[in-house]
Amino acid sequence: METNINNYQRAQKLAEAGQYQQALISIQEHLQMVPDDAQALNDAGAILFCLGHSNKAIENFVKARKLQGDSTEIIWNLVEAYLTVGRASEAKKLFDQMQRLGILNVDVLNRTANVFLNQDNKADALETLLRSLFVLPGQDVLKPMIDVIRCKRPKIAFFCGGDGVKFLNEIIEFTKQRFQVQVFQDHTEEQLYELMKWSDISWFEWCTDLAVIASRLPKVCKNIVRLHRYEAYEPWPQQVNWENVDVLVNVGNSFVKDALISRVPNLTNQTSIVTIPNGVNLEKYTFINRQSSKNIAFLADLRMVKNPAFVLQCMQKLHYTDPEYRLFFAGQFVDAVVEQYLKHMVNALEIRDVVFFDNWQEDINGWLEDKHYIVSTSIIESQGMGILEGMACGLKPVIHNFPGADQIFPSEFLFNISEEFCRQIISDTYEPERYRRFIEENYSLKNQLVKINELFTRFEAEIDSNKILVEN
Repeated sequence: METNINNYQRAQKLAEAGQYQQALISIQEHLQMVPDDAQALNDAGAILFCLGHSNKAIENFVKARKLQGDSTEIIWNLVEAYLTVGRASEAKKLFDQMQRLGILNVDVLNRTANVFLNQDNKADALETLLRSLFVLPGQDVLKPMIDVIRCKRPKIAFFCGGDGVKFLNEIIEFTKQRFQVQVFQDHTEEQLYELMKWSDISWFEWCTDLAVIASRLPKVCKNIVRLHRYEAYEPWPQQVNWENVDVLVNVGNSFVKDALISRVPNLTNQTSIVTIPNGVNLEKYTFINRQSSKNIAFLADLRMVKNPAFVLQCMQKLHYTDPEYRLFFAGQFVDAVVEQYLKHMVNALEIRDVVFFDNWQEDINGWLEDKHYIVSTSIIESQGMGILEGMACGLKPVIHNFPGADQIFPSEFLFNISEEFCRQIISDTYEPERYRRFIEENYSLKNQLVKINELFTRFEAEIDSNKILVEN
């Protein structure tokens, strides 16, 4: 053992003196005896790097990191070696960990971007430069470089029909940082087609009228249609020429997809279907590690599909068990029949003193601040944005078992009958941090945007490849 220690110490002294070949021999002798010495593996990698053997150095750094994963020295050395041999993509994969450890800086980000640019990898170069700007916003020298790269990437047009842009605004802002973007704001079919011809990629939000019109025009670009939920049960999908649609983005669960395919049986043979769930912007929703109490939130417009009548039945049973619980609705009445029925049943069930209709709230975050449960009794959802937003704030979810709910949420959050609803509300289990973490890990806006960006960059590679073929 003493000889082995001497080998390691000798290797260190030789390396400090610049005698790298002799140092390598000594440290390899040490590693023959102690192969799992993370620091020695790192030092061997550093010596190999100095000798110009970068790929062998990387092998040692990778082994060292497996043994000592949070070593800032090992990770830093590994990134430097990756960049030296042009393996920028592998270096980029370590940036999140470097940020957590406090060693990510603009120098390594900008050098990584430069490697990507030399490899004509515009997508990763731009992502890395944007991250560098986020770390240090005052780098004016990067902005014209970003503009030049953006201008060399595909042009993207967004067309919004159906229920408007409420699910699209953050996607547009994200895309504008990376691509040339235009949003369709005109009205005629001719204007729609002109914008499609300008674009390389056209995104049609909602599978409704605009998607139908565009799909029946001569194909001039990559076409994406995003279907949310209700469109799958309407006539529009049957009217779309799916052979002119490159990708259908489904935000919902498999039941929504099954409903769609039942109406368009040959759909999977005509286009590609990908599922990208909706995402919650976690910066907008303040997490409160609250204690359990007795305010229940129902966050949705009040219409048949949201099944608000059922929550009144549940509330009546809960009120009988404990009259201190309160139910608050935040949402507009969109159907006079539903409004009349709900207000009638509140009186008929004698729960008028514990049920409150607060109308739609501009400040959802503020409205949820004094609530403790987020309840949904919908008969169908993609995921249910109101549920996700409530969970992001730390509210306990209590969710009627709509088709596909078990694909989205843990079964313990689901209920079938009002008795189960009451048991979940009264249960001692209340874990706000867990509810927030579930959204962070599964339904964050960041995760959604990453998947959308991957779709755009996949098309970008196809477009660039086609351009090369044409030029040749």
